[in-house]
Amino acid sequence: MIPIADESPKGFIPFVNYVFIALNILVFFFLQPSGMEAASQFYKTYGLIPRQLITEPSNLDGYMRIFTSMFLHGGLGHLFGNMLYLWIFGDNIEYVLGHKFYILFYFMVGIGAALLQISTNPQSTIPMVGASGAISGILGAYLLKFPKNRVTILFFIFFIIRIIRVPALIVLSLWFLMQIFRGYFTVADGGAGGGVAWFAHIGGFLSGFLLIKIFEYFAPPKRKKAIRRNTDSFFNL
Repeated sequence: MIPIADESPKGFIPFVNYVFIALNILVFFFLQPSGMEAASQFYKTYGLIPRQLITEPSNLDGYMRIFTSMFLHGGLGHLFGNMLYLWIFGDNIEYVLGHKFYILFYFMVGIGAALLQISTNPQSTIPMVGASGAISGILGAYLLKFPKNRVTILFFIFFIIRIIRVPALIVLSLWFLMQIFRGYFTVADGGAGGGVAWFAHIGGFLSGFLLIKIFEYFAPPKRKKAIRRNTDSFFNL
């Protein structure tokens, strides 16, 4: 099940979302080294290492890595998947919050994602990289604000591919349940999660779901009216 489009706000240009996408792409193609050994060292330098943050709490470098790690990716497939989700769902949340608050929201849910992942495996020395934690926060906010939006998805049944439109409530709820399912088995397997930080996805999603209402509260009065007119509350279904 792969999302390929949604119902986006008309007449709104989400230029901050475009900047985030561009930065991730630029870092991957122009800053990250291509060789395996060089790339590994690059991740160790700029990726978030839980053990370092826990054992060296006074080292500011460890905290900066929370932010630098959000713009690193482990491969082209990793980058493409994250940017696809950011492209589809990010513009709606930027519309709700406005450009400035969207920047703050993006990094705050990214922090929430990192903190939950660290709490589940604080002694890990494997660098955490990827924008998926922050993007998961966008998905959580999207579920709350746009549950009735129709999301166009590619649906696979063995060798049959169908394009269908499904409410975001179904798509994102299934996505979140899958993260919980995989996160549970990561713990059950003693932390062997196949290199994927499932709890970062869960932490980001929950952060976005909770923080979107707080951010919306501080929006200008005119934007609040637009938000009420153009979004559906999860609790009013």
